[in-house]
Amino acid sequence: MIKNTLLKLKRTSMGATATFLVALVAAQPTFAAVSIAEYDITTAASVPHEVVLGPDGNMWFTEFSANKIGVMSPSGAVLNEYTVPTPNSQPNDIAVGPDGNLWFTEYGANKIGVITPTGVITEYSITGGSNPHELITGPDGNIWFTHIGGDQIGRITPTGVITLFPVTTAASSPYGITVGPDSNIWFTEYTGANIGMITTSGVVTEYPILGTPTRRPYDITTGSDGNLWYAGEGGRVSKITTAGVITEYTVPSGSTSDPHGTALGADGNVWFTERGTNKIGMITPAGVFTEYDIPTAGSAPFLIAAGPNNTIWFTESNANKLGVISDIIPSIDPTPSDNTPSPASDVPTLPATGVNQGIYTGLAVALGVEGVALVIVKRVGRAQ
Repeated sequence: MIKNTLLKLKRTSMGATATFLVALVAAQPTFAAVSIAEYDITTAASVPHEVVLGPDGNMWFTEFSANKIGVMSPSGAVLNEYTVPTPNSQPNDIAVGPDGNLWFTEYGANKIGVITPTGVITEYSITGGSNPHELITGPDGNIWFTHIGGDQIGRITPTGVITLFPVTTAASSPYGITVGPDSNIWFTEYTGANIGMITTSGVVTEYPILGTPTRRPYDITTGSDGNLWYAGEGGRVSKITTAGVITEYTVPSGSTSDPHGTALGADGNVWFTERGTNKIGMITPAGVFTEYDIPTAGSAPFLIAAGPNNTIWFTESNANKLGVISDIIPSIDPTPSDNTPSPASDVPTLPATGVNQGIYTGLAVALGVEGVALVIVKRVGRAQ
């Protein structure tokens, strides 16, 4: 039986001492039932990437291969698909801007696009670098984005003025982005294996993700607990405090789960996609997991977002669908127990209790897992 335990270890290298806090957290398994619906996208093989709740109450999504921006009603009807003017632009991420329009990245065209709720599209070219990836509206009223090929964080005003800020680590591939509880912009560096932060004035700070093998991060979001949560390689979902303390949690499905997209749900938990195991996962602020199987096999869930009425929406890039989870219980008891967490191999596979017209109702097991907190040294870059 594992009780909550905190161990302190030290490692000295080249005169510097790093302190690691290892937290063993056990949690009581709980059960939750939800409904999962899947809705087809009109254009075949569109490869949907991101989805977001628009100001009109509909779900807006990018069609990476079809070069379109789509609109779907909460009931699953495709209302419109708008073609991006630049051919093969590869629209990737989409977010609501400060002006009430939808802003999106054009990964293949090195542009930032904006579309009004009526479908009028404007595009802005980025000078230098390549491959804008994710974007978010900042606390300063501008749109901030990651620039993978340029190793930069970009800022674009609602009128289209672009400023680029280089990150400290070269060849770092900035990837996911979010606004932190401290009103700074937080981002992941996939190749650099760092979590980065940039102030609205352009000062960059990086926090290395320690460990072997290399822990490369994907998407990032701000949790209800005031921490930043990100998905990463090795089957981990992790959190980082605004002071740079990282805690890692292993997904019950293991290293092949490949968690990718993250989003904060209305229930106060962080939801994430599992591309490798075709599931949607949820983790409470205390580190308790729940996983749900997606009805369509091999759907490759990619990115994820909160929708209306306490729903969670996600894209299925291989299945050419949008998925939605409803009937979500407001919260799962986050109180740790003294029970030993079950290993991923011991998680039972539970059958669906109902399948009807694309609606899947099932049971999932929420399991407590071990978390490892790493206290790390930050690197601070200069303002640009």
